[in-house]
Amino acid sequence: MLTPTLTRIGTVMRADPDDPREAEGVLNPAAARGRDGELYLFPRLVAAGNYSRIGRARVEREDGRPTGVCRLGMALEPTQPWERNSVTAGVEDPRITRIEALDIWVMAYTAYGPLGAKVALAVSSDLAEWHRLGPVQFGYEPTLDSDFTLYPNKDAAFFPEPVRAPDGTPAFALLHRPFYQLGPGLPTILPAGITDERESIWVSYIPVSDAADDLRALTRPAQHRLLAAPLYDWEAVKIGGGPAPIRTDEGWLFIYHGIRDLGGQLEYAAGAMLLDHEDVCDIRWRSAEPLLRPETGDELSGTVGHVVFPTAIDGCEVYYGMADDKIGVARLDLA
Repeated sequence: MLTPTLTRIGTVMRADPDDPREAEGVLNPAAARGRDGELYLFPRLVAAGNYSRIGRARVEREDGRPTGVCRLGMALEPTQPWERNSVTAGVEDPRITRIEALDIWVMAYTAYGPLGAKVALAVSSDLAEWHRLGPVQFGYEPTLDSDFTLYPNKDAAFFPEPVRAPDGTPAFALLHRPFYQLGPGLPTILPAGITDERESIWVSYIPVSDAADDLRALTRPAQHRLLAAPLYDWEAVKIGGGPAPIRTDEGWLFIYHGIRDLGGQLEYAAGAMLLDHEDVCDIRWRSAEPLLRPETGDELSGTVGHVVFPTAIDGCEVYYGMADDKIGVARLDLA
């Protein structure tokens, strides 16, 4: 059975002290390889008041190792009604998937609007210009007696290739993490048959034929299924998705994050699952211990300490948020 490991390479991006748009940190990037062969990062940039933008940067290397970035401006600003509220605004924590069947890159991001955190989508043909498709309308799931659009939601990412939906049709699959509590002071509503209130990872599906006819179909997934709930001690508080899964010979490798409580201090660490190529809800293997947990100064101290938060992958490199204000990279090895 495949055994992944993560080994630190270093810190690749820190906030520019002269740029107020980065006053509270740079973190949790997406990554994508452009048609020019270059690797681009799309970090969350946080200004005062937790006002978040999604930037664009090119990864710079020395002797083949990622060592820094060249900033290239903004990919998305929080300009739409679903990205703004009465206190602040935010487009946050993107994940980007190259979907060859549609010849596009799809960015799933968290829109921090008047109803809290919601998943929204944007698409690009060149990684420079991004066009919003809008918020994801998860909709009512009869088998679960729940309207998933009501839930706050984040940590979304697409699989890069079609898989088999529960009804047997070819579909694009979207990972996401709904919050069962509808908001501060609001009730907790569990889907029918779900007894664990802890935030967990779900998969929803869009028929390939629908998306081929109209890209906005990607914002209307259905057939929601629970992928995984917290299981081990290192993820006892909750779990959430990381980068888009990558195909291996043995299945889809999915890097995710788990949270545990260390006596009042929450620790965010990275683990992995191996999912069946066709039925992605079939977990073939799962890491009982984290592959990477906060240990260095950059991971232990920052805006929110004790955080390793993986959000991007390119080949054997995994990019992750460090203590909610820096970006690190680790080497992924598969044994």
